[in-house]
Amino acid sequence: MSSPLLEVEGLRVAFGDAEPVVRDVSFTLTPGRVLALVGESGSGKSVSAMSVLGLLPPEARVTGSIRFRGSELVGATDDQLRAVRGAGIGVVFQEPMNSFTPVLSIGTQIAEAVTGHPTELDRAGVSARIDELLRAAGLTDPQRIRKAYPHELSGGQLQRAMIAMALAGDPVALIADEPTTALDVTVQAGILDLLRTLGRERDLAVLLITHDMGVVADVADELLVMRRGDPVEQGTVAEVFAHPTAEYTRALLDAVPSLEARAGLRGPAADVEAGTSTAQADVVDAGRPSRPLVAQLRDVDVRYARRGEPVVSGIDLELRAGETLGLVGESGSGKSTIGRALAGLVPVVAGSVEVDGSDLRTARGGRLRELRSRVGIVFQDPASSLNPRQTIGWSIAEPLLVHGTASAADRAERVRELLVAVQLDPSWAERFPHQLSGGQRQRVAVARALALRPALVIADEPTSALDVTVQAAVLDLLSDLQQDFGFGMLLISHDLAVVRQLADEVVVLHDGRVVERGTTDAVLDDPQQDYTRMLLAAAPVADPVRQAARREAWRAWEGVAS
Repeated sequence: MSSPLLEVEGLRVAFGDAEPVVRDVSFTLTPGRVLALVGESGSGKSVSAMSVLGLLPPEARVTGSIRFRGSELVGATDDQLRAVRGAGIGVVFQEPMNSFTPVLSIGTQIAEAVTGHPTELDRAGVSARIDELLRAAGLTDPQRIRKAYPHELSGGQLQRAMIAMALAGDPVALIADEPTTALDVTVQAGILDLLRTLGRERDLAVLLITHDMGVVADVADELLVMRRGDPVEQGTVAEVFAHPTAEYTRALLDAVPSLEARAGLRGPAADVEAGTSTAQADVVDAGRPSRPLVAQLRDVDVRYARRGEPVVSGIDLELRAGETLGLVGESGSGKSTIGRALAGLVPVVAGSVEVDGSDLRTARGGRLRELRSRVGIVFQDPASSLNPRQTIGWSIAEPLLVHGTASAADRAERVRELLVAVQLDPSWAERFPHQLSGGQRQRVAVARALALRPALVIADEPTSALDVTVQAAVLDLLSDLQQDFGFGMLLISHDLAVVRQLADEVVVLHDGRVVERGTTDAVLDDPQQDYTRMLLAAAPVADPVRQAARREAWRAWEGVAS
């Protein structure tokens, strides 16, 4: 075993005169190994990691010991910390779109990282170094990438560019803060594979901050579980996953949505582990009573530009009351476009979009307004979809106000009913979004979507950025509300375990076209298309032994599907 590069002992962090938010945290980073800091939002993961490089606000008080290559960093000068930042320890931040400056090209920003450390490179040498870093991060077209601006790249490309920037100073350690949050399963698998490869080839020590236990099982060697600032369990991934001793660790593992069949393990998961195959399940459950249609798409094409190929083509979907249709696929496959088509928010150039029996394409005036009121939308990021300057009561009541369907007293009563329905205190109507946690804000978003008693709810990645326990609570809430209110739901998600938990039927999209459809068990247990098999193999499971086998299966299917 190599000597530790970073040794953290008895770390405590407080802000101002308040009680410490991190207490007595200790861990070490070793070359070639990955340590995962695991816990929910507010557990102190990021605070602990950012304290290593002195990246906390000025009011932060850090005590304990942080030694990098034997040198103490607690109380170090700015010059001493600058010598470690980048050249000793690189950082991959959680949201690259927010971390990159939007008005500068990717190449310009990586150049700043390259020239920020002592270098003898001239301008041509810096450009060559940028291309080298982008290739090391798995980007095969570095000249195009370095000329591009952040908004011109996909989430996966941006994250790889962020990793390239973190490597600019040739660090010996890397801090990766939620590097795969909200990424598609295939993009996530690629990023994790890249981190694993970099750790092995460059002998990097990696500190991985995450709430995703599947990611931990896939890439980490050791883990430290934190809760409310305290370390609760520490050990190798194999030991902790097999025999967790802390109740909180067991709760985290139990909250992870399962990819396995509801009645037991079958299909691809079993195929990967046992090398067996199962018969295709019935695509249609003949024993299930047919429920009334709330919306349907018939041979729908959507095209944003006036000319060119449609971004989605030939889409046929049916959504029924009390049932959930899962729409899955990678970024750019057309999932959100179809959701917007159902809400009448994008130009449908062919086919019909029917809600409550009327076509949105031909409806006009009051009838179009009425049809739109029959559709509620839960957006992916509640922090950006709620008005920060208005109370949550106002946000929930806004649809009622826009459609003029209730008096002020009736709106207040409806807000109270909805807050109770989503399990929030009615008195919270006077609070503002920043005063709520991510899970609480998403509950508010669900309440707003239900304000007009819609026949159809479009849930667009409703849990992708939430902690695993919060995600489980929101999924249970959606399921319970659907039983109570009877709405049909279009669930747009790249998380197949979430789709397994909620959806009755699944439609798989690739490049704007349907490649597979059927009941959830049929599609997820015995897929017929290579693309679907690849999506399933890319989804990590919270079991390090099984995940190692699934990783190899993903690599094989990725080559076939591409």
